[in-house]
Amino acid sequence: MSAAGQPLAHLRFSLMPDAVTHAISTRHGGASSGPFASLNLSAAVGDKPELVRHNRGVFVEGLGLRLEDTVALAQVHGCRVVQVSDKDKGRGVLDEAPPPERADAMITNAPGVPLLVLAADCVPLLFFDPRRRAVGAAHAGWRGAVSGVAPATVRALGQAFGSRPGDLLVGVGPAIGCCCYEVDEPVLAPLRAALPEEWEQVTQPARPGHCRLDLQETVRRQLVRAGVPAAQIQTLGLCTACHPEILYSERAEGRPSGRFGALIALS
Repeated sequence: MSAAGQPLAHLRFSLMPDAVTHAISTRHGGASSGPFASLNLSAAVGDKPELVRHNRGVFVEGLGLRLEDTVALAQVHGCRVVQVSDKDKGRGVLDEAPPPERADAMITNAPGVPLLVLAADCVPLLFFDPRRRAVGAAHAGWRGAVSGVAPATVRALGQAFGSRPGDLLVGVGPAIGCCCYEVDEPVLAPLRAALPEEWEQVTQPARPGHCRLDLQETVRRQLVRAGVPAAQIQTLGLCTACHPEILYSERAEGRPSGRFGALIALS
């Protein structure tokens, strides 16, 4: 809750400067009802399309941006990163403009092109390079994390815009926490392969054959390994499953469930 006792409208990263507009939506302030109450931003979970568009407008326009300028992807739990520009405005958020790509991260150096990723229990990531003036947004579930979507976004910013990892500011948004996320061997095996020296530091023992996985810490460590200074990464640390009064969590609430959004745009 906010200091005034009202539901939080959105969350922010204190390390992000005024040169970018950014926010993470909560589940409050929209028009959807039932399991989607109330600010569901996903049109792929069974909510009414007209309500989803309304909710997207509430979130994006409430930040002083335009929905018709915003870009979203068809997220597929991978590590593909795509570059978007002015020509992609509206794609993925307007009915008549389909997503530009099937991918889980996007980057741009175009001012006024908001990048929007959606999540419930996966980790939303926001990137800003204040030197080269470029931004990125990524979505990392366990598959995206073990396949390296976070370091892939760091590399893509460098290849496209000359961004150096040491200049980047990265916000790691809410996701299901180690307290609530139990995984077994089909997840642990690729995790051990992806982080052979660190996988035990991002897991905790659970019942036999299972561990609890800290997705936010997993991607944070990957970002540090990719060259982003630890002091330039901010992790909000909120567990979606522990806070269904603020955020959507498919694992805590079951299906269907809404999705919150993480957005960033160059001012």
